[in-house]
Amino acid sequence: MTLSVDVVETSELGDRSYIAHDGTTAVVVDPQRDLDRVEKLLADLGVGVGLVVETHIHNDYVTGGYELARRTGAGYVVAAADHVDFARDGVGDGDERTAGSLTVRAVATPGHTDTHLAYVVTDGTGAAPAVFTGGSLLFGSVGRTDLVDPDRTDELAHAQYRSVRALADLVGDDAAIYPTHGFGSFCSTGPAATEAASTVGAERARNDALTEPDEDAFVERLVAGLTDYPRYYAHMGARNRQGPAGADLSAPEPVDREQLRRRITAGEWVVDLRERTAYAADHVHGTIGISLGTQFSTYLGWLIPWGTPLTLVGETAQQVADAQRQLVRIGIDRPAGAAVGTPDELAGPADLRRYPVSTFAALGDARTRGDAPVVVDVRRSDERAHGHIPGSVHLPLAEILDRLSEVPAGELWVHCAAGYRASIGASLLARAGHRVVLIDDDYAGAVASGLATG
Repeated sequence: MTLSVDVVETSELGDRSYIAHDGTTAVVVDPQRDLDRVEKLLADLGVGVGLVVETHIHNDYVTGGYELARRTGAGYVVAAADHVDFARDGVGDGDERTAGSLTVRAVATPGHTDTHLAYVVTDGTGAAPAVFTGGSLLFGSVGRTDLVDPDRTDELAHAQYRSVRALADLVGDDAAIYPTHGFGSFCSTGPAATEAASTVGAERARNDALTEPDEDAFVERLVAGLTDYPRYYAHMGARNRQGPAGADLSAPEPVDREQLRRRITAGEWVVDLRERTAYAADHVHGTIGISLGTQFSTYLGWLIPWGTPLTLVGETAQQVADAQRQLVRIGIDRPAGAAVGTPDELAGPADLRRYPVSTFAALGDARTRGDAPVVVDVRRSDERAHGHIPGSVHLPLAEILDRLSEVPAGELWVHCAAGYRASIGASLLARAGHRVVLIDDDYAGAVASGLATG
């Protein structure tokens, strides 16, 4: 049988998992923790699992690989050089395993991590291989090299350059590549890719690691392009080395309005999942607005003090369930509870709040009238370096909770690049007692109008 590859997309984290199979037996690569998606696809394909393989100890999510191998009895292939707390099939550079008619060869590709592996999968027909590159060779980019130890960023960037070029030479231009990161994940460098597929040959024409002949120049550009990454990453490696259990997606404990108020008063995190302008128009005082969408778990995990009890508030039980699925992927296993309903169903009138939603044009008009609103920019430092609104206060979203004492008095007009992060920042500032206006607008319009620099 010939080799086929099916993709399991996790767009919320910018990652992909893969099922490589010969029609009977599969190799599952870098599965996410909510395994029901993988198990359904395996059933639909009518294939069993022969091997589960990890390209590296992941920094951006809790793996489902250990649990999938346990459930299926498949071999669990992890780099022999990784220090883990569970039994695994440890492999190193050049080691081979089989699954049905497929041969899986491990190739050392250090850079994203010290022990990173790529897997070259062939079916014995002489066809070009499928190469599962994890956080090494990505579509148009490579994995970041500052997650192991910031002091070793340059060293690992040099290793990344050499690994990518050696792998490309090993497998040839016709080889299809299947990276885990690079689709919006903060584990990658450079812009998010949108392609459905790529090959080594295609990457030779565009990927900086393959087009740049000067290794030092490549490293300099890679390091200069690294931006902040979510704080929850600090917890993922330890979880993955323990052999994490499967996800519990059963419904959280229901919370009534009195319990909700007690939790808010106690300083716990109560997160409203509704769309950001709906939250601004009407919400329970003391909640935090983080709209459920593709960025939800990234920013909740980035901001919440790790271990803080979390209660989810949604319009429907399905909304809560969807949020819960995203959260188990980053190790927030069981919410302390959930409340379903509208704000006026969950609190009395005295506990309801709202704040205005506006635009950059309205901000410009206010300045033209001679008003002097306090503008708060919650974008990252690398974004602000390319341009900003003169006179604005820079308070990156990731730093708001640590810098509340620095927030100026007066009404705060909060903006980011498109409105999502600004909505979270506005809700945090309102929760802390500030008067806010959410600028739910595209920053490009502020630049075009002359309100902001480039």
